[in-house]
Amino acid sequence: MQDKTFLMIPGPTPVPESVMLEVAKHPIGHRSSEFSKILENVYQNLKYVFRTKNDVFVYTASGTGAMCAALENLINEGDHVLSLVLGNFGNRWVKIAQSRGAIVEKIEVETGAVIDPEVLRKRLAEDTEKKIKIVTLTQSETSTGAANDIKTLCSIIREHGALSVVDGVTSVCAMECHPDEWDIDVLVSGSQKGFMIPPGLAFLTANERAWKVYEECKHPSFYWDWKAYKKSVNENSTPFTPAVNLITGLDKALEMIKKEGIDEMNARHKRHCLALRKAIKAIGLELVVKEDKNASCAITSILPPEGISVPDIRSTMKKDFDIVVANGQNALKDKIFRMGTLGFVCDRDLISAIGALEATLYKLGYNFELGKGVATVIKELKE
Repeated sequence: MQDKTFLMIPGPTPVPESVMLEVAKHPIGHRSSEFSKILENVYQNLKYVFRTKNDVFVYTASGTGAMCAALENLINEGDHVLSLVLGNFGNRWVKIAQSRGAIVEKIEVETGAVIDPEVLRKRLAEDTEKKIKIVTLTQSETSTGAANDIKTLCSIIREHGALSVVDGVTSVCAMECHPDEWDIDVLVSGSQKGFMIPPGLAFLTANERAWKVYEECKHPSFYWDWKAYKKSVNENSTPFTPAVNLITGLDKALEMIKKEGIDEMNARHKRHCLALRKAIKAIGLELVVKEDKNASCAITSILPPEGISVPDIRSTMKKDFDIVVANGQNALKDKIFRMGTLGFVCDRDLISAIGALEATLYKLGYNFELGKGVATVIKELKE
C-alpha cells in the first residue's frame, strides 16, 4: 500500500490535503504585510479554538516547547511545584520544573487511573503556608489514554491560590476545554494533534494571574519569553523567524475547524472514542482506562491478547494495511498499543482501522467472533 499510510497514533495525525497544499507553497517573507495578515487571522482564530479572551502565542516548537515556555517564565529557584502525574507526560512537567531549580512534589497514580479531586483537595489544604506556587497537570495523558477532570481540579487549585498549568497537547480541539471558565491559568498545546497540521508549532495562553507571576520571574526564558510574544501578537508579527509554511497551513486548518465548529469537533472526537472503546471490548480486548468517563477522546490504549505481541500487531497492521498504531512508552513499551482518533479522522477511517485490527488479530491466531468489532463500531457511529 505504498503512499497510502494512515496514522492512527496520538501524533503526528492525518493532515487534510488542502492544508498540505498550503504548506507546500513557496515561502513568503515573515516580515511581509501578506504574512502579517495571515498572522492576524491565526491569532484571532486561535482564541476561538482555545475558547479564551486572552492572547494565544505561537512557538516554532513541539508541544514540549510550549511546556518549557510555561514553566520557564514562571519558576524561580526554590519555588514549590506540585505535579499531578498520570504517566509519561505528567512526569515531563516534573523534569522541566526541576531543571529550573524548583522543589517538586508528585501525586502519581497507577497506569490508566486519574487524579482523585479529594486527594488534591486534601494535599492543598495541608499547605497552610501556601508554599505550593504552581500545580502542573494533564488533561489528556497521551501515554495511557486517561483524562483528568480538569474543571474540578483547577477549581480546587484556584481555591488554594496556586497557579494551574495544564498540558492540553492532545486535548485542545479533541475535548471540551474552557480555560477562562474553568480557572485554567496556563494552557498549552501542539500543532500535530487536533489542529490537523504537521509537527512544528506549539501554543500557549496565559491569564492575568499567570502574568503577575511571570512579572516576578527573575530569569524568564529568552526564546520563550512571554513579553516578546505578547508584543508580537499585538503587532501581528513574531519575535523570531517562524515556521512560515506551517503557519500558512495552520491558517487553513483553523478555517476548517471554524467551519465544522469547535463544539462539533469536540463531539466528533468523543463519538469516535466511545465507538472505538466499545468495538475493542466487542473483540474481547482489555482497555487500559476502564471507565469511559476517565477516557481521553484523543487516544485509546489497549492490551494485546495473551500470546500475541504488540510488535506483531503493529507490524502486521503496517505491512498488510498500511495503518500505523502506536506502541506504549517507557515501562509500557510492548505491553500496550495505542490507537489515535485525533484530528482529521472520519467515520470511514475508524471503520477501516477496526476492520484492519480484526484481520490482523485473526491472522496472528487470536480466537474471537470475526466481524463483531466492525459491526459494533458501525452501530455505535450510526447511533
